[in-house]
Amino acid sequence: MSTLLKKAKNNKVSEGVSIVHNYSSAELDLNYIGFSVVEISKGYTYTIETKELELCVVMLSGTANVSDREETFSNIGQRKSVFDRIPTDSVYISRDKHVQIEATSDIKIICCFAPCNEQRPSELIKSEDNSVEDRGQYNNQRHVHNILPDTHKASENLLVVEVYTNQANWSSYPPHKHDQDNLPEESLLEETYYHEINPKQGFVFQRVYTDDRSLDETMAVENQDAVVVPRGYHPVGVPDGYDAYYLNIMAGPKKTWKFNNDKDHEWILNRK
Repeated sequence: MSTLLKKAKNNKVSEGVSIVHNYSSAELDLNYIGFSVVEISKGYTYTIETKELELCVVMLSGTANVSDREETFSNIGQRKSVFDRIPTDSVYISRDKHVQIEATSDIKIICCFAPCNEQRPSELIKSEDNSVEDRGQYNNQRHVHNILPDTHKASENLLVVEVYTNQANWSSYPPHKHDQDNLPEESLLEETYYHEINPKQGFVFQRVYTDDRSLDETMAVENQDAVVVPRGYHPVGVPDGYDAYYLNIMAGPKKTWKFNNDKDHEWILNRK
């Protein structure tokens, strides 16, 4: 199995709390990104020590109270499922904080981590604060919720975005990359993908490859799996009959998203 493909698990760590994914940057062989996906039953609590990291808690589904011991954001969350296809609430919390997440319904969250040098104010990122856009044409169409884009001032390094791709469409396509610290031409951003699929027995394909093919892996990705993109291009193909969701975490030495397309495939943007 590819080392870039992280299979979903269901590890019960305490009463009412199960871990689907939980990775530090070192465990992902990355420098900037860690993440966890956690399911919490109504009435139970999950705690996090941010230490030297900043954190974005995204309410994938359900509602919760999120506290950093100084401020509490109550009853946040907008969806019963990511496939409600509406923006959700998220909370940004900086380094050196004790975080408590209390489920006010059954919930699923993703916790996005990146290194952080300075302590910043905690901030509720409301669903209505997400910028929403549609990208692509033909069979290259997707619907995007920008949670923490590179223009958002809350985070020091984190970028977070969620994307919906309809059946029989491609996403992150034409293939693009952002693995060179060479601004203004290109930025260096590591990336991870957390995938959900509707109906959940489906799968998508994701390829991660470099120009010289020193990295070239194609994976069948199932519901709740994750994919690590340390470098290179990273397109996603969605089969007929299934709709796809993924949440991207990006981070690097500079909080700027500047990518370049694979020149062999860039021609599709100019079709008539």
